[in-house]
Amino acid sequence: MNLTLRQLGKNYGAVAALDAVDLDIASGELIALLGPSGSGKTTLLRVIAGLLSPDSGRVLFGERDATRLSLRERNVGFVFQHYALFRHMTVAENIAFGLRSRPRARRPDKATIVRRVDELLQLIQLPELGGRYPEQLSGGQKQRIALARALAIDPSVLLLDEPFGALDAKVRVELRRWLRKLHEQTGQTTLFVTHDQEEALELADRVVVLRNGRIEQVGTPDQIYQAPASPYVFDFIGRGNALDGAVRDGQFVSDDGAARFAAPGIADGPVVAQLRPHDFERVDPQHIDGGEGIPARVLASHLRADRITVELAVGELAKPFEWDMIDSTDAAPPAVGERVILRPARAKFYPRAA
Repeated sequence: MNLTLRQLGKNYGAVAALDAVDLDIASGELIALLGPSGSGKTTLLRVIAGLLSPDSGRVLFGERDATRLSLRERNVGFVFQHYALFRHMTVAENIAFGLRSRPRARRPDKATIVRRVDELLQLIQLPELGGRYPEQLSGGQKQRIALARALAIDPSVLLLDEPFGALDAKVRVELRRWLRKLHEQTGQTTLFVTHDQEEALELADRVVVLRNGRIEQVGTPDQIYQAPASPYVFDFIGRGNALDGAVRDGQFVSDDGAARFAAPGIADGPVVAQLRPHDFERVDPQHIDGGEGIPARVLASHLRADRITVELAVGELAKPFEWDMIDSTDAAPPAVGERVILRPARAKFYPRAA
């Protein structure tokens, strides 16, 4: 089922939770709604579900205008962060709930319901747990059961609200990989809300970055990470450093004059230079051409699983500048107080007010 959102608006008093949101979702896509708290992602999900009514705009399921239809009429599967399983029902009864709650004319017979529950238990790889109760399950198992319950009704769209938010880090990683495989098996049109950038980039076909009720950028994970449309997206997706300055004749110079490096193809004028911590190489001062580079003083270093992160003081920046030593197996981090010069392998430049 393809999904179309046109000029959706939702206000809470003077605050616009959604502000003229337009979005086209193809049938079978897995879409991440990504943003910080208050960006509008959960409001958007609930408007799509029919749990909230928009103040303006339309929601179309295929060619059908669903703007004023209820969740039941839209046939949407909804999975909450905290599972919302019925404690007094077995796993099998929880999965079957949506089917058994249908009006009599549309309700499958008992044999069909049992068969559907068994199919879903196999699909979520928990075939032996049908007779257990929710309190006998782990968090990861509960979330799989919640997903199976949502899938039982053959929903037109599957909506997941922070589906892994209540789980510990290791289980989150395992479950999101499982969800990606499940999506490939079912081909279900799916939207999930998250504030976890890594989760969105790993799982989604496309990522929708929201800010203050508006869509800041829509794109594939690679597009969002490699070609962020604004400083906000760059800063929100992954880690980054920012330098205010200006470009003159193909060279960037920071406002304090401390840093200068090539900015090929960038128009002259005031800019913000955004740089990823892993996109630097350390250079010998004797090999610097015309003073090009970012001089810095080492404040601290931290050993991570896959890198050494060095905190640096750069020019007049108020917060530490980060440099990731990725290829550091044979290289010790520089000592605190040591001065280094870095050269960026790449940078993104965004215009700023003069």
